[in-house]
Amino acid sequence: MYIATYSIDIVALLCLIGFLYSNTALDSKRKKPFLAGIILTIFIILSEAGTLYTEGSTHLRNINIFLNVMGFSLTPIIPIVITLIFNRRIFTTHRLWLIPTLINIIAAVLSPLFGFIFYVDSNNQYMRGESFFIFIIVYVFNFLFLIINTLKMGKKYNYPIVGKMLVLSLFTLAGTSIQLVYPPALSSWHCVTLTLFLYLIVLSDFDSSFDTLTGLYNRATFDKAIKDIVKPKALSIIILDINDFKYVNDTYGHDYGDKVIRTVAAVVRESFNKHYKCYRYGGDEISIISNEIDTERIESNLSGMTNALAKIRDKGEPIPTVSYGYSIFTGEEPFDLSKIFKEADNQMYYFKKIHKSNAAQE
Repeated sequence: MYIATYSIDIVALLCLIGFLYSNTALDSKRKKPFLAGIILTIFIILSEAGTLYTEGSTHLRNINIFLNVMGFSLTPIIPIVITLIFNRRIFTTHRLWLIPTLINIIAAVLSPLFGFIFYVDSNNQYMRGESFFIFIIVYVFNFLFLIINTLKMGKKYNYPIVGKMLVLSLFTLAGTSIQLVYPPALSSWHCVTLTLFLYLIVLSDFDSSFDTLTGLYNRATFDKAIKDIVKPKALSIIILDINDFKYVNDTYGHDYGDKVIRTVAAVVRESFNKHYKCYRYGGDEISIISNEIDTERIESNLSGMTNALAKIRDKGEPIPTVSYGYSIFTGEEPFDLSKIFKEADNQMYYFKKIHKSNAAQE
């Protein structure tokens, strides 16, 4: 029975490899850690299946021991690989988090001699070791690392994906824990296989929401967000437009024009907190939707953005100024989205008119 079960998982994972490389929505930089996760999962499934096949045959004892070492060493790495799929740079600053995994690997490798995590007796019968808790603690620790990192990324970049990622992480942890408590259940790798499929779906949808040049949400995501606004309690809309952008392109070339858009987008993203969602509306225009209606806070964020761009110019970079306008809906008047947009747009063009007038006087 277990052969059929594991075979289905392996075939599904091989299909997932095909889906992974034919997927155009997923960020290409995610594909390597994703592939590593799939291959690692296949290897662990084969190891677990091998231990079940070889157990009880005394002449296969060494193979059974080797496969157990591989399985216990590699299994806690699964949540780490999932973390890398979501945040591939995490271990450039968090390498110490790998220490528990290394301790588990050492304990697994030494288990055939000292019975730390497992023991295989002379009759080739598997038993959990006295320090089996090391494996459990490290496994749970790595999942907590995944969850904590997911929350941090969400807080930093205002990712709407956080809830889905947390549900998937908890689903995997719960599903694999069933087998830890009741080994005959063989549920772990069904859960991991299903989770990897769901990760591909969720992350593909997520990556397709972003503009490739700036990293801000794209126009399609903006249009969807606007359609979802029906009867808000309160909101504000900010429209930003880079001044003299045509001049920048004509003078410095389109490559530098792209650099200007990336720079301005990065400053905008850093200047507005999680209460604001920033979209590249098109060309050199950025739109922001927020539930912030405090004028002073909005002005403070806009002032911070303006000052940050000024500091870049002070360093010698020919970065243009940015015109902006905003409109606030307090919820006290009838909701009219087109009116709100028109007000923000008119304010932005008034700002731009003043800029051109000042530039002409200079």
